[in-house]
Amino acid sequence: MDRVFINSLEVLSTIGVYEWEKTIKQKLVFDLVLAFDNRPAAANDDINLALDYAVLSQRVVEYAQSNVFELLETMAERVAALILDEFNVPGLQLTLSKPGAVAMAANVGVQITRGDFYGSSAQGNQG
Repeated sequence: MDRVFINSLEVLSTIGVYEWEKTIKQKLVFDLVLAFDNRPAAANDDINLALDYAVLSQRVVEYAQSNVFELLETMAERVAALILDEFNVPGLQLTLSKPGAVAMAANVGVQITRGDFYGSSAQGNQG
């Protein structure tokens, strides 16, 4: 299975467990790796057969900006479900980072793998 990736997709969102966090926007960074068969799009040189990463990126940004969660884990799960539901991808790996959330660390976050990211014949399929 081929992979399409989107790195460092930045979004300002309201997220956090502390009361002060619920009143501000904070930067979140999405890194997405999406399982997708690129062969039909490549063979026909046709965007309609490709995974349109611009459209997908915009959808993720809109979703993250318009929803409020306390946990990165919740945001990651919901965005992964949205992508699997709305785009024709069998699986994905999503990394969601919250830079500056911990004073001693440059970055913290979660990484999840959902759907058939490894291919149905691969061992160790997660999701």
